[in-house]
Amino acid sequence: MNDWAGIAWLVVLLLVNSFFVAAEFAIISARRSQIEPRAEAGSRAAKTTLYAMEHATMMLATSQLGITVASLLILNVSEPAIHHLLSVPLHLTGWAEGVTTTIAFIVTLVIVSFLHVVIGEMVPKNISFSVPDRAALILAPPLVFLSRLFRPIIVFLNKTANGVLLLFRVQPKNEASTAFTVDEVATIVAESTKEGILTDDYGQLNAAFEFSIKKVKDITVGMSDLVSLSEAATPADVERAVAQNGFSRYVLVDDVGEPTGYLHLKDVIDLEDPVEFTEPVPPKRIRQLISISRDTDLEDALAAMRRSGVHLSRVFDDSGDTRGIVFLEDIIEELVGEVQDATRRD
Repeated sequence: MNDWAGIAWLVVLLLVNSFFVAAEFAIISARRSQIEPRAEAGSRAAKTTLYAMEHATMMLATSQLGITVASLLILNVSEPAIHHLLSVPLHLTGWAEGVTTTIAFIVTLVIVSFLHVVIGEMVPKNISFSVPDRAALILAPPLVFLSRLFRPIIVFLNKTANGVLLLFRVQPKNEASTAFTVDEVATIVAESTKEGILTDDYGQLNAAFEFSIKKVKDITVGMSDLVSLSEAATPADVERAVAQNGFSRYVLVDDVGEPTGYLHLKDVIDLEDPVEFTEPVPPKRIRQLISISRDTDLEDALAAMRRSGVHLSRVFDDSGDTRGIVFLEDIIEELVGEVQDATRRD
């Protein structure tokens, strides 16, 4: 092969290597939240990019195969050409053949390694890290095409790699993870607030982060601190309690102090018959409590109470003993700040 043809092949192979490196890092770094709206809008490139992100291991296997082949060809095609071009002027020095050959080889190795690392690896990697979404939209479609073209080879390589992982009890993952942890999001918000890009004047963002790590036990109201009524309470007792305390909901407890249900003011306000008003509240009007462990995350407790349609829940410990009551109002306050009971006096 002509020496200059070898140099031309070096340029081509460096670009090929750069493509696979850039595609590999773009698919890993791209944010699904930025790609999905484009896909929903009908972008074919975005749809293909989502496919690549959902089949990340296949795409990485394709990239690694391309990088390996390109690297081997760079060494075998360009090295002899550069070596020969350097050996000619070195012979003019009059040095021995062995010396000039060794020097030419070392210089060639340095040049090829430098170009391969900088042009073939670092530059495309940094581009993908700088504009991951744009890079993924451009590079994912041709990478998906190549993965389908060489599918038998890629599948074999991917299954072999997964088999090795399983030997070490590591579960392979096929889809690229683009989610952020709570700590990462908190750091992003803190930096954005510091730079003036984001404002949190009322502290709701910080409250949301704290909410995600709090447990039911953090906001449980102990039975001794609870304003409760006997399970034999009458509508008159409820009316009296509202007048004295200003709360609209009251837990009903049995003779040993265990919560058995709860009442809302509107459950008894329509009982106008004098007899009904002084008799215990009918069982059908008493609302049921659900039980939640004190170690339950607040977000899980919120979901459970919303599913059940209850505003109060019994809180129990590891032994099953009642530790208190958690109010839906208190859970919501952890997110949005103080929520005032409609019947409570200031």
